[in-house]
Amino acid sequence: MIVTPSVPLPNARARPDATERILRAAATRLAVSGASALTMQEVAEEAGVSKGLIHYHFHDKDTLLARLVLWITEGLVRREREALSASTPHGAIDDLWRWLEAELERGHVRALVELAGWHGGDVSDAAAEAMRVRRMAATASAGRLFALLALRPRVPPILLGDLLVTFTDGLASVPAGLGGAESRAAFDVLWLALLGLAE
Repeated sequence: MIVTPSVPLPNARARPDATERILRAAATRLAVSGASALTMQEVAEEAGVSKGLIHYHFHDKDTLLARLVLWITEGLVRREREALSASTPHGAIDDLWRWLEAELERGHVRALVELAGWHGGDVSDAAAEAMRVRRMAATASAGRLFALLALRPRVPPILLGDLLVTFTDGLASVPAGLGGAESRAAFDVLWLALLGLAE
Protein backbone atom coordinates (compact mmCIF):
# COMPACT_ATOMS: atom_id res chain seq x y z
CA MET A 1 0.00 0.00 0.00
CA ILE A 2 1.38 3.41 -0.98
CA VAL A 3 0.69 6.25 1.42
CA THR A 4 1.08 9.86 0.36
CA PRO A 5 3.21 12.18 2.51
CA SER A 6 0.19 14.35 3.34
CA VAL A 7 -1.40 11.53 5.36
CA PRO A 8 -1.07 12.28 9.08
CA LEU A 9 1.33 10.06 10.95
CA PRO A 10 -0.23 7.46 13.27
CA ASN A 11 -1.16 8.52 16.80
CA ALA A 12 -0.03 12.10 16.12
CA ARG A 13 -3.00 13.39 18.15
CA ALA A 14 -2.23 11.21 21.16
CA ARG A 15 1.15 12.85 21.71
CA PRO A 16 1.91 15.54 19.14
CA ASP A 17 5.64 15.81 19.76
CA ALA A 18 6.56 12.13 20.30
CA THR A 19 6.24 11.02 16.69
CA GLU A 20 8.20 14.01 15.43
CA ARG A 21 10.99 13.49 17.97
CA ILE A 22 11.25 9.83 17.04
CA LEU A 23 11.42 10.62 13.32
CA ARG A 24 14.05 13.32 13.86
CA ALA A 25 16.08 10.91 15.98
CA ALA A 26 15.75 8.16 13.36
CA ALA A 27 16.97 10.55 10.65
CA THR A 28 19.94 11.59 12.80
CA ARG A 29 20.90 8.02 13.68
CA LEU A 30 20.40 6.86 10.09
CA ALA A 31 23.02 9.38 8.99
CA VAL A 32 25.44 7.93 11.54
CA SER A 33 24.72 4.20 11.41
CA GLY A 34 23.09 3.56 8.06
CA ALA A 35 19.74 1.82 7.62
CA SER A 36 20.86 -1.77 8.15
CA ALA A 37 22.74 -1.01 11.39
CA LEU A 38 20.05 1.30 12.79
CA THR A 39 18.45 -0.07 15.96
CA MET A 40 15.27 0.94 17.73
CA GLN A 41 17.31 1.28 20.93
CA GLU A 42 19.64 3.91 19.48
CA VAL A 43 16.65 5.81 18.07
CA ALA A 44 15.03 5.70 21.52
CA GLU A 45 18.18 7.03 23.15
CA GLU A 46 18.54 9.80 20.56
CA ALA A 47 14.86 10.80 20.92
CA GLY A 48 14.89 10.57 24.72
CA VAL A 49 11.96 8.15 24.74
CA SER A 50 11.49 4.53 25.65
CA LYS A 51 11.91 1.80 23.08
CA GLY A 52 8.35 0.76 23.92
CA LEU A 53 7.04 4.17 22.82
CA ILE A 54 8.72 3.74 19.44
CA HIS A 55 7.04 0.35 19.05
CA TYR A 56 3.73 1.91 20.10
CA HIS A 57 3.96 4.53 17.37
CA PHE A 58 5.70 2.49 14.66
CA HIS A 59 5.40 -1.20 15.54
CA ASP A 60 8.72 -2.26 13.98
CA LYS A 61 11.81 -1.00 12.18
CA ASP A 62 10.31 -1.36 8.69
CA THR A 63 7.28 0.72 9.67
CA LEU A 64 9.56 3.35 11.23
CA LEU A 65 11.74 3.51 8.09
CA ALA A 66 8.71 3.71 5.79
CA ARG A 67 7.27 6.59 7.83
CA LEU A 68 10.70 8.21 7.91
CA VAL A 69 10.88 8.18 4.10
CA LEU A 70 7.51 9.94 3.85
CA TRP A 71 8.32 12.41 6.65
CA ILE A 72 11.65 13.37 5.06
CA THR A 73 10.01 13.71 1.65
CA GLU A 74 7.22 15.91 2.97
CA GLY A 75 9.71 18.34 4.54
CA LEU A 76 12.04 18.27 1.55
CA VAL A 77 9.26 19.08 -0.92
CA ARG A 78 7.72 21.75 1.30
CA ARG A 79 11.06 23.53 1.68
CA GLU A 80 11.73 23.26 -2.08
CA ARG A 81 8.37 24.88 -2.85
CA GLU A 82 9.03 27.63 -0.28
CA ALA A 83 12.49 28.30 -1.74
CA LEU A 84 11.00 29.57 -4.99
CA SER A 85 7.72 30.97 -3.67
CA ALA A 86 8.94 34.59 -3.49
CA SER A 87 11.79 34.39 -6.00
CA THR A 88 12.55 37.05 -8.54
CA PRO A 89 14.14 36.43 -11.95
CA HIS A 90 17.49 37.69 -10.64
CA GLY A 91 17.48 35.58 -7.49
CA ALA A 92 15.76 32.33 -8.48
CA ILE A 93 18.90 30.28 -9.18
CA ASP A 94 20.45 31.45 -5.89
CA ASP A 95 17.24 30.67 -4.00
CA LEU A 96 17.17 27.16 -5.41
CA TRP A 97 20.85 26.70 -4.57
CA ARG A 98 20.33 27.82 -0.95
CA TRP A 99 17.55 25.25 -0.63
CA LEU A 100 19.72 22.46 -2.08
CA GLU A 101 22.74 23.39 0.03
CA ALA A 102 20.63 23.30 3.21
CA GLU A 103 19.17 19.92 2.22
CA LEU A 104 22.61 18.45 1.58
CA GLU A 105 23.78 19.70 4.99
CA ARG A 106 20.66 18.27 6.65
CA GLY A 107 21.55 14.83 5.26
CA HIS A 108 17.98 13.83 4.53
CA VAL A 109 18.50 13.39 0.79
CA ARG A 110 21.32 10.96 1.51
CA ALA A 111 18.97 9.08 3.83
CA LEU A 112 16.36 8.85 1.07
CA VAL A 113 18.97 7.53 -1.35
CA GLU A 114 19.99 4.85 1.14
CA LEU A 115 16.41 3.89 1.99
CA ALA A 116 15.53 3.61 -1.72
CA GLY A 117 17.67 0.48 -1.75
CA TRP A 118 15.99 -1.07 1.32
CA HIS A 119 14.38 -4.46 0.65
CA GLY A 120 11.19 -4.25 2.64
CA GLY A 121 7.65 -3.97 1.33
CA ASP A 122 6.56 -0.90 3.28
CA VAL A 123 9.90 0.86 2.87
CA SER A 124 10.10 0.05 -0.85
CA ASP A 125 6.55 1.31 -1.37
CA ALA A 126 7.28 4.49 0.58
CA ALA A 127 10.51 5.04 -1.37
CA ALA A 128 8.64 4.66 -4.67
CA GLU A 129 6.02 7.16 -3.53
CA ALA A 130 8.73 9.52 -2.30
CA MET A 131 10.43 9.41 -5.70
CA ARG A 132 7.14 10.17 -7.46
CA VAL A 133 6.47 13.13 -5.15
CA ARG A 134 10.04 14.43 -5.51
CA ARG A 135 9.89 14.16 -9.32
CA MET A 136 6.68 16.19 -9.38
CA ALA A 137 8.15 18.82 -7.03
CA ALA A 138 11.34 19.09 -9.08
CA THR A 139 9.27 19.38 -12.27
CA ALA A 140 7.27 22.20 -10.67
CA SER A 141 10.48 23.93 -9.51
CA ALA A 142 11.99 23.74 -12.99
CA GLY A 143 8.77 25.09 -14.47
CA ARG A 144 8.69 27.92 -11.95
CA LEU A 145 12.30 28.83 -12.64
CA PHE A 146 11.85 28.82 -16.41
CA ALA A 147 8.66 30.90 -16.04
CA LEU A 148 10.44 33.43 -13.81
CA LEU A 149 13.06 33.83 -16.52
CA ALA A 150 10.35 34.07 -19.22
CA LEU A 151 11.74 30.96 -20.94
CA ARG A 152 10.22 27.72 -22.19
CA PRO A 153 12.15 24.45 -22.15
CA ARG A 154 12.40 22.49 -25.39
CA VAL A 155 12.18 19.18 -23.53
CA PRO A 156 9.23 17.77 -21.57
CA PRO A 157 9.19 19.28 -18.07
CA ILE A 158 9.04 15.85 -16.41
CA LEU A 159 12.46 15.05 -17.89
CA LEU A 160 13.82 18.16 -16.21
CA GLY A 161 12.31 16.97 -12.93
CA ASP A 162 13.94 13.55 -13.35
CA LEU A 163 17.29 15.16 -14.08
CA LEU A 164 17.08 17.47 -11.07
CA VAL A 165 16.22 14.63 -8.67
CA THR A 166 19.05 12.51 -10.10
CA PHE A 167 21.48 15.41 -9.77
CA THR A 168 20.41 16.09 -6.18
CA ASP A 169 20.72 12.41 -5.25
CA GLY A 170 24.13 12.29 -6.93
CA LEU A 171 25.42 15.23 -4.89
CA ALA A 172 24.05 13.65 -1.72
CA SER A 173 25.65 10.29 -2.54
CA VAL A 174 29.24 11.41 -3.13
CA PRO A 175 31.07 9.48 -0.37
CA ALA A 176 33.43 12.23 0.74
CA GLY A 177 31.04 14.93 -0.42
CA LEU A 178 31.91 17.75 -2.70
CA GLY A 179 32.98 20.97 -1.08
CA GLY A 180 30.51 23.84 -1.05
CA ALA A 181 32.25 25.64 -3.93
CA GLU A 182 32.51 22.45 -6.01
CA SER A 183 28.85 21.58 -5.42
CA ARG A 184 27.81 25.11 -6.32
CA ALA A 185 29.90 25.00 -9.49
CA ALA A 186 28.27 21.71 -10.51
CA PHE A 187 24.83 23.20 -9.77
CA ASP A 188 25.60 26.28 -11.88
CA VAL A 189 26.87 24.18 -14.79
CA LEU A 190 23.72 22.04 -14.63
CA TRP A 191 21.44 25.06 -14.73
CA LEU A 192 23.47 26.72 -17.47
CA ALA A 193 22.98 23.58 -19.55
CA LEU A 194 19.26 23.38 -18.70
CA LEU A 195 18.65 27.02 -19.53
CA GLY A 196 20.46 26.39 -22.82
CA LEU A 197 17.53 24.10 -23.66
CA ALA A 198 15.14 27.03 -23.65
CA GLU A 199 13.31 28.18 -26.76
